[in-house]
Amino acid sequence: MIHPVILCGGSGTRLWPLSRVDKPKPFLPLVGKRSLFEQTLDRCVNEVIFAAPTIVTVEKHLDHVEGQLGEAAGASIIVEPMGKNTAPAIALAALRLPEDAIMLVCPSDHYIKDTAAFVSAAETASALADQGFLVSFGIKATSPETGYGYIKRGEELGVGFAVERFVEKPDLATAQSFLADGSYSWNGGIFAFKAEVFLTELANHCPQMMDALRASVEAGSKDGQRFHPDASSFAQIESDSIDYAVMETTERAAMVPVSMGWSDIGNWDALREAQNGDALGNSIKGQAELVDCTNVMIHSDGPRVSVVGLDDVIIVVDGNDVLVTTAAGTQKVGTLKGAKSQ
Repeated sequence: MIHPVILCGGSGTRLWPLSRVDKPKPFLPLVGKRSLFEQTLDRCVNEVIFAAPTIVTVEKHLDHVEGQLGEAAGASIIVEPMGKNTAPAIALAALRLPEDAIMLVCPSDHYIKDTAAFVSAAETASALADQGFLVSFGIKATSPETGYGYIKRGEELGVGFAVERFVEKPDLATAQSFLADGSYSWNGGIFAFKAEVFLTELANHCPQMMDALRASVEAGSKDGQRFHPDASSFAQIESDSIDYAVMETTERAAMVPVSMGWSDIGNWDALREAQNGDALGNSIKGQAELVDCTNVMIHSDGPRVSVVGLDDVIIVVDGNDVLVTTAAGTQKVGTLKGAKSQ
């Protein structure tokens, strides 16, 4: 069985004004009628393949998590005392699962169009994880994105490949060379490994973090389906990502290539691309009228928006807040005073 571990959090700034600190993008129905978190759960409901999910979140998102769990029978929730990035969050789940459990780590704020391809990749990654590898999903790169990390494919491992190297977010020229090369995939932050293998690697590379995590779990408390790690021990942990703490340092990194219509919905332009626009590339949610427009996205929770003669523009209305930006400008939405002060 594969044990889904779903990471729930987020600051809510990059999709402001719709996404907010008190309700970030995992819990919003951005593509379709169900939230990204609900869609993440939906992808892991096959009881033949997947065990009950473990969800790692923080107190401020607990109501959203429990409100959207639906029929995720047997789900357990780990409530972090504070956010410490992905390495500690994943380690908490690993410490609560059986040592031989194969974990499938999934961010809760990504969109995946092809569920069948996701499940197939999960099964392939599980087979590699069972051999002791720490496996990344290598998502097929379809454009020279500068906002994603990359994975370079190494030697073949039967059902997957060794990782030759991980690459941080490149500049445009480098990203274009990666796309032309063909051996680079996007690093989507989806991983599979045995709990004990991950914990051993983390202890080797970050022993102080591992000691504090074990102490936090040992002194933690259970409340129904919730588990609360000890806050004082957890506070001693230095924040770090799984990429830096483990994946970029381990000698057992592997990858499974997959094409599944993936997007991290990292900004409004990424959301526009994930939605189905009309023949002119326009997409509308709410009341709007477009005249002589191309590649315009409108998202309004009430007021009617009328646009004439614009191209490649995104307009968002949420309550009293209005955002107007070019597609290129969406990378800077999180720097707005409104997004920071929400």
